[in-house]
Amino acid sequence: MDSDTRYQQALNYLYSFVDYSLTRALRYSPEKFNLNRMMKLAEICGNPQVAYPVIHIAGTKGKGSTAAMIASCLKAAGFRVGLYTSPHLSEFTERIQVDSEQISKAEMADLVEWLKPYVEQVPELTTFELTTLLGFKYFKEKKVDFGVIEVGLGGRLDATNIVDPLVSVITALSMDHMSVLGNTLEKIAFEKGGIIKHGKPVVLSPQKPEAEEVIQSICAERNSSLIQVNKQIHFCPVKHDLNNQIIKIWSEIEVSNKYESDHPIELTIPLLGYHQMENATTAFAALLEVEKAGYNIQESDLKTGYATVNWPARFEILRNNPPVIVDSAHNRDSALKLQRTLKDYLPGTPFILVFGASEDKDVEGMFAELLPEMVQVIATQSVHPRAMDADEIVKIAEKFGIPAKAIKNVTDAVNTALDTAGNTCGILATGSLFIAAAVRDYWFSIKKTY
Repeated sequence: MDSDTRYQQALNYLYSFVDYSLTRALRYSPEKFNLNRMMKLAEICGNPQVAYPVIHIAGTKGKGSTAAMIASCLKAAGFRVGLYTSPHLSEFTERIQVDSEQISKAEMADLVEWLKPYVEQVPELTTFELTTLLGFKYFKEKKVDFGVIEVGLGGRLDATNIVDPLVSVITALSMDHMSVLGNTLEKIAFEKGGIIKHGKPVVLSPQKPEAEEVIQSICAERNSSLIQVNKQIHFCPVKHDLNNQIIKIWSEIEVSNKYESDHPIELTIPLLGYHQMENATTAFAALLEVEKAGYNIQESDLKTGYATVNWPARFEILRNNPPVIVDSAHNRDSALKLQRTLKDYLPGTPFILVFGASEDKDVEGMFAELLPEMVQVIATQSVHPRAMDADEIVKIAEKFGIPAKAIKNVTDAVNTALDTAGNTCGILATGSLFIAAAVRDYWFSIKKTY
């Protein structure tokens, strides 16, 4: 049997289990989300997650970008680095990487076969729990020096939270998955803060006061030192263009006489937007904690790691003139950051919005931030079972007095946007990672035409 067939059979097996990301009536409860199944599965599989030090990253937005930057810098420093993220853009194998190389389809199929006998011993496992264990096992097999592990959903009850991290990282928190994590920022912060382990350092991105207070309280309770961006670690912009941005970062943490206010480090990053400067500084703070733990990371490693990081579909400019941009913004806060980035990088440019979202998202809130910059909305929908109907999106857009129409097929929506925009308007595709991925894949199939 060829590897593609074996791989597809492996995916079919994984997806045969409960996958709450594909469930419309998602509920977060001890009965459905707890660590007991995951701990038992890991134990009978030999606890592969303890074979290497872990940087564990939670947050509403920015955790993937931050994870990618940390992994890139550690790789540049000569370490072998496992990176576990979710969801994927185009291919499931993106979720499990070592030194920027995805697990091969053949390796994935082999690992799933290895896992099956253990799965039979633990009832009611989920797709994400199985995938997380596969990632942990693969990293052990590949003898990684570090595992950079992104939380899937929440933190406290997430399958990844069986790790004992070298450092825990919490990126920007905002209102998202409210039916799952709680309907206040304090409740969301409590769930994300569940990754904080006793005595282990915590790095925190800038937060709203109510979220910051919750994390500070958990750190105090668990005797965990807290390093906060804009308090112990600082940054400022230097310059930016459509290719990259340059920032300065300096620290009040005593690692060495490097990176202090009179000797800041200047970094070039290809990820655009003010929020990515915050993410970059959060990653930097985590890397300082790694260095404090005795690992050698040089300034040149940081410069190389940041400059070469790859994390697509985050204000990714597919074409400069007129611009075609994809972004994975999927809540109001991320839509606000996207709108600010548009104004900063492309002031005065009119845009057609190609938009699709999951049914549980605050589309009206996202439109309140984005539509003042748009001349038209083309509503579409991904093939994801939780995708909001494009006609419903049009009804919401019409409240804002912006011309809107529904074109449910994503490729048809992109073609219509390109025809309408001509050489006078930009195109922005956003609303969910699934829409950004679908538009991105289609663009690369047709870009020679445009």
